[in-house]
Amino acid sequence: MKAVQKFLVNPNVPERLRPLMEIAYNLWWVWNPDAIALFQRIDRDVWEQAEGNPIKMLGLVRQDTFVRLLSDDGFLSHLDRVHQDLRRYMEYATWYDKVHGKGLGSQIAYFSLEFGIHECLPIYSGGLGVLSGDHLKSTSELGLPVTGIGLLYRFGYFKQYLNRDGWQQEAFPVNDYYHMPVTAVLDKDSQPLTVQIEFPERAVTARLWRIQVGRVPLYMLDTNIDANLPQDREITSNLYGGDLDMRIRQEILLGIGGLRALNKLGTPPTVCHMNEGHSAFLALERIRLLREKEGLSFDEAREVVGATTVFTTHTPVPAGNDMFPPELMESYFRRYVEHLGLSMQQFLGLGRQDPNDAREPFCMTVLALKLAAFANGVSELHGKVSRRMWKRIWPGIPEPEIPITHVTNGVHTRSWYSDEIERLLDRYVGPEWLADPVNQSVWKRIENIPDSELWRSRERLRERLVAFARRKLREQFARRGIHRSLISQVDEVLDPEVLTVGFARRFATYKRAALLMHNPDRLNKILNHPDRPMQIIFAGKAHPKDHPGKELIRTIVHMTNREEFRRRVVFLEDYNMQIARTLIQGVDVWLNTPRRPMEASGTSGMKVAVNGGINLSMLDGWWCEGYQLHNGHSTGWAIGGGEEYDDHSYQDDIESRNLYDLIENEVAQTFYRRGPDGLPREWIGMMKTSMQRLCPVFNTNRMVEEYTERFYLPAILQWNWLAAESWSETRKLAEWRRKVAASWKEIRITALGSDQGAHHLVGDKLRVQAHVHLGSLTDDDVNVELFYGPLTPEGEIVNAATATLLPAGTTPNGQTVFEGSVQCASTGHHGFTVRVLPYHRGLIDKFSMGLVTWLEEPFQRLGLGLFKAQPARRPVTGKV
Repeated sequence: MKAVQKFLVNPNVPERLRPLMEIAYNLWWVWNPDAIALFQRIDRDVWEQAEGNPIKMLGLVRQDTFVRLLSDDGFLSHLDRVHQDLRRYMEYATWYDKVHGKGLGSQIAYFSLEFGIHECLPIYSGGLGVLSGDHLKSTSELGLPVTGIGLLYRFGYFKQYLNRDGWQQEAFPVNDYYHMPVTAVLDKDSQPLTVQIEFPERAVTARLWRIQVGRVPLYMLDTNIDANLPQDREITSNLYGGDLDMRIRQEILLGIGGLRALNKLGTPPTVCHMNEGHSAFLALERIRLLREKEGLSFDEAREVVGATTVFTTHTPVPAGNDMFPPELMESYFRRYVEHLGLSMQQFLGLGRQDPNDAREPFCMTVLALKLAAFANGVSELHGKVSRRMWKRIWPGIPEPEIPITHVTNGVHTRSWYSDEIERLLDRYVGPEWLADPVNQSVWKRIENIPDSELWRSRERLRERLVAFARRKLREQFARRGIHRSLISQVDEVLDPEVLTVGFARRFATYKRAALLMHNPDRLNKILNHPDRPMQIIFAGKAHPKDHPGKELIRTIVHMTNREEFRRRVVFLEDYNMQIARTLIQGVDVWLNTPRRPMEASGTSGMKVAVNGGINLSMLDGWWCEGYQLHNGHSTGWAIGGGEEYDDHSYQDDIESRNLYDLIENEVAQTFYRRGPDGLPREWIGMMKTSMQRLCPVFNTNRMVEEYTERFYLPAILQWNWLAAESWSETRKLAEWRRKVAASWKEIRITALGSDQGAHHLVGDKLRVQAHVHLGSLTDDDVNVELFYGPLTPEGEIVNAATATLLPAGTTPNGQTVFEGSVQCASTGHHGFTVRVLPYHRGLIDKFSMGLVTWLEEPFQRLGLGLFKAQPARRPVTGKV
């Protein structure tokens, strides 16, 4: 092999224009139209050639262009304005500074296997990555002390193109980091900063790159360096490529390598947020480091790590969660477990719902759930689905109380709105819509926008979309070698005045991209209706190994070739963020047809709402919360009533007919129902309702504020408490856990009673007393709860509430008496029981120990009034 000496050549940008480089290397420009306009002003043709990548563009610009710009006062003024805006942005006091101050002094690390920030960084595949990117953008806007961690892929995901039969083909162009807004991280000797990860029989080295997302640094690990073996250089080659062995190496690199990188950078995190289970090994590395550096035991270190780790799951089906066979885990972690102080069996149990089942694979989601005190799904429905999926981890806990909550996703508003909508909002809503996008009172001013202006903006956006789609079709047809006579007919495809529906997403079968094609004859009547025509634009990729998904794409492409559909249905190749922006800004209706409840959240429809588009969706994911009526207008349309089916063929038939009915009888008629002035007043009313009700809620500023208030800040406070006085509280808490776990089998509820008999009136107080045998534990170690609610005909308590019973003395035989009362607030058949749970000030999650004792037969039924209650130490409230 020939020896090659390496060197870099950078753009020769004159000193006066050097701020261009500072702007280009901060992805702040992605959501700032004035900054984008600045780059386009240099040379629009070169900007297009560089595919919207300013670093690549500056390398392509001719030197005489720079010379010309030096004498262009208008350009220089524009440059100075954007540069000053960036400097002000980086320095002004943020929401986090104002509300929470800088005194906490903590670092939050956000780990994700993919980040979708802009199409010039193709290191994402779809919704998970775009959500990660939007999350970082909003943490920058709000000023949180966040650092991102991911992998920098040499080939990214893939570029999609279709053959003449409509079958998806994949191309994997190499990502050239030196022509991307990515900078190498160097050590004090100006050498690449690296970290090492131990794999079986060898160590692997990863170098670090940095992407600046506003105020937030995003560090990316890269194993494609000369020091590694060829098979290890491939670890960061492809996103979601390879077999299980490649996946586990990627996840070790992300979790363990990512944490080592942060420590080497001198920014060890106080709180870690795992976006999906791919990075869950980071929790093990945090435990190892606490044992090594602070001398904590595994149990003590686990207390700290669990209390300061956040886990967000995005996958509503068990098969979508990464699972590794035990022998693979043993191969990679045989030596590592020694540093944790665990046996291999104990280690494997951390990734199993049943730790004693040696046949169960090691699941990354289970590991994350067991080592994170804060866990959430990404919509209200997904939270319920997740609790049902993983309830075996918490035996004896009612499903509604499984400690997985939800934080519904959002979108970064500034990244997705159109210039047309921006101008309207600036003029009639005011600057607050950008400065405070979660303020619902601000969004109410949407009503101030004149219907005529809003409608004209929508028409211009539709026209722009049609022109874009035609241009893309010409490129597609030319590449496929389609005859020039057919290419010349592209200008007949789509109509800028026709109701336009968009469907763009990953082509997984559960998303049912072809549901609208279920009855081609009926679809033909809808699309080519003489008075109310409709057109559809499809886009999306199938995973390279997903042949059913590819078949869906081919089915749609074949439909577009039929004469009756040729002008009304198009498929745009190589779906990326640029195509997504143009689609969500230009369509009138966004169609979403997942098979409920398999859509965890979805965010594309939120982006449509920002631009005045209307959603037509199954009641799944976020739309269960987004679909609503307000002031006589709805925020969109719902397909079905939230039913779930076992027979998928029957479901597709029922829901496709419902979809056709909605389009024919409601969507199309509302769109084409015009007043004397030519305006669709009812449609415009729905647009305004959608924007007013959805935009202030379904955005990542609201989402990140929610993560901060509910998870990050409590975790930071818990870290400070546990770390105080050389981790003394940590050691006490771990010792208390051991004591309680060893003694819990002694606990039993021996007697229960209530006053006033079996009949009560609304407003009555029901007083309850329980006698509990605590064994070697005390009443300070437990929480005794009344568990009550309406009864089903089968005698099961539903919609249960809880109230704490307080210690009120002891019985002659040493049982501890607990008392409390609840108010009878509603009529009907109700029931109650009692349970005992561990209690400690340091427990974030009362179910984390997996210990609960319920009232069981036989027990003594007793009357009350035998013991005088002592002053309550813990508050008790409740209503039946």
